[in-house]
Amino acid sequence: MKKILLLVTSFTISNLSYSQNNNVIVEKIYSENIEKISANSKVKKAFKYIIDIEEKTMKNLVELTEIEAPPFKEEKRAQEFAERLKLAGIENVWIDSIGNVIGLLKGTVGNKNIAIDAHMDTVFPEGTDVKVKVKNDTLYAPGVGDDTRGLAMILTIAETIKKNGIQPINNILFIGTVGEEGLGNLRGVRYLFENNNPKIDTWIAIDGGSIGRVNNQALGSYRYEVVFDGPGGHSWGAFGLVNPHHALGYGIKDFIEKADEYTSSGPRTSYNVGIISGGTSINSIPFKSSMQIDIRSVEPYRLNDMEEILFNSMQSALKDQNEMKRSGPDLKLTINKIGNRPSGKVDESVPLIQRTIAATQHMGVEPRLTIGSTNSNIPISIGVPAVTIGRGGDGAGAHSLDEWWLNKDGYKSIQLALLILLSETGINSLDLKNFLD
Repeated sequence: MKKILLLVTSFTISNLSYSQNNNVIVEKIYSENIEKISANSKVKKAFKYIIDIEEKTMKNLVELTEIEAPPFKEEKRAQEFAERLKLAGIENVWIDSIGNVIGLLKGTVGNKNIAIDAHMDTVFPEGTDVKVKVKNDTLYAPGVGDDTRGLAMILTIAETIKKNGIQPINNILFIGTVGEEGLGNLRGVRYLFENNNPKIDTWIAIDGGSIGRVNNQALGSYRYEVVFDGPGGHSWGAFGLVNPHHALGYGIKDFIEKADEYTSSGPRTSYNVGIISGGTSINSIPFKSSMQIDIRSVEPYRLNDMEEILFNSMQSALKDQNEMKRSGPDLKLTINKIGNRPSGKVDESVPLIQRTIAATQHMGVEPRLTIGSTNSNIPISIGVPAVTIGRGGDGAGAHSLDEWWLNKDGYKSIQLALLILLSETGINSLDLKNFLD
């Protein structure tokens, strides 16, 4: 009996991005707003404070990096991050039922909740050596940049706001999320928006990349595990039984031919068979053959079209192998959907993006509009203004044991993040009219 099972479990996609057309236009009102905020005496003191406590920022970075946070096991890092948020001056801090850390700083009016986020999890399994090694001022450790640096930035931003007496008009949510990496499938941010408690009106994520990254478009992805199951047997004595490997090979060839034709035109779409497994020996007919395949596109309908191509190709392979058999039971097919990141875009004209671009330009950096797969995918897909900005500094090797990060003007990325945050929340000593709608 033929069987197709579609399951939704969890997976993730690397935090990659690529640039869009960067002919950005900023309306004068947003540039003026950024100039007004940056000229505020408390904000000026805050910018200096960020530089003054760089040693503390680096200490937070090193010590949090050295706390393991593999997928689905972020508890220890979450507890420590929560405690450090409290030490930064955020009194109302809690860990929700899925494991996200949330710190609430109430605004003087509080009509909206503005979230600033970094993810707590890494891609590395339990037992990975996460001890930070320092060579010529460069930090080497798995996860030191992606995304522990973002967590350290949030702690500094929270402390800076509190220590310098900055009173936001709208509420600020300082968030450390679980499940961005590994098998997480954005489970932390997905949970926040599905439960809507607290309600989030604007989302600012800090993740990979240098200062100037303005990620306003979500790169969507579907991921699947395709499994062919058969009885298995001896390569000579049981010859004629269905062969899962033969079916998978047929299915991959058929899919790639059709997918290549489909992706040769239209909005950018990609596909990749990344893992193939199964079999026990060269002289055994395998009882199982499986692959994992990643499909990405900037357009949601393209993902659905590619899904249909995949399903049709695997069905065709199933039919072919079952018709070819000489004895024994039919081959069975299972297709598990193991990852689903939605696509979407926040238009450049949206205030959050305008403010982010204006703030970036104010810092003397050329803004780069990018497309990527980050925690922002979820809010973007449901129409909530969201942006992902870079962690700054200099670094490379994300998702590898040789990951490194260098504090090359890293303070500027913290100042920029603070400026973007305050432009969204407003501060009490400035005109309220832009923040009370």
